[in-house]
Amino acid sequence: MEVRPLVDSEDILAEVFTEGPGEDPKYLLLPDGPLTAGPEPHEVRLAEATCTEGCCGALYVTIRRDSDHVIWSEWRNPDEDNVDLPEFRFDAQEYQTEVERAVADHSWEWPARTVARLLELDLRERAGWLARWECELGGVSAWLWEPDQINLFLFHPDRSAIGEDRPWLQFRMVLDVSSDDPESQAARLAEQLAAGDPRQTAEVCGGSPEYARQLGYPWPQRRRA
Repeated sequence: MEVRPLVDSEDILAEVFTEGPGEDPKYLLLPDGPLTAGPEPHEVRLAEATCTEGCCGALYVTIRRDSDHVIWSEWRNPDEDNVDLPEFRFDAQEYQTEVERAVADHSWEWPARTVARLLELDLRERAGWLARWECELGGVSAWLWEPDQINLFLFHPDRSAIGEDRPWLQFRMVLDVSSDDPESQAARLAEQLAAGDPRQTAEVCGGSPEYARQLGYPWPQRRRA
C-alpha cells in the first residue's frame, strides 16, 4: 500500500520516480505528521526504490509554510543529479484540510490492516510493558498477501543498539486475525501481549548469530529447500 500525491489530478511520482512505490500511509498519513507544514522547512521522503534507497534511490521533497501558502520544493533523489519537478505552492488552508481528510480516511484498509494500526497505537501507549522486558516496539505490519495474520516486530534491548555497535536482536511475532470487529481484536491482542514477556513467543528474525549468542538466544536455522 502506498501514498501517491496528486497535484491538479496528476500523479507527480509517475514521471520522475519509477524505481519503487510511494511511502506507506503509516509513515505519511499521521496526525501532525510529515505532510503537515510548519514555519520550519522539513524534508519528507515520498518514495523509495524497491531494492532500498541505498541501491537505486528515493524521492524527497522539502515542505514549508510561507504565510498563506504551503510550498513543496527542493526535490531530491540521492541516486540522481536532478529531479525534474517544479516548486509547488498550495493554499495553506485548503492544503491542511486535504491532509487532515487523508489522515482520517481509513476506508481503504482491509481488516488485518486496521487491526495492525490499532494494535500498534495501543502498544505504543504501553511503553512500560516493553521496557520491563528490555524491548522496543519496531512496528505492526499487515500485508495484502497475508490477509489472516499480522506481524509484530520488536527490538531487544532497543533500536538504538544498532547505531551504537551494541548487541541487538529483532524479534517477529505472527498473530492470527479474522474479519471480526478490528477494535475488539486489537484490544484483545494488546491485553494478551501485555500479560507476559513477548520474547517467549516470538522468533528471532534479525541481528546476527554472534549477537544472539551474547544475548542468550538461539539463532534460527535456515530452512533447506
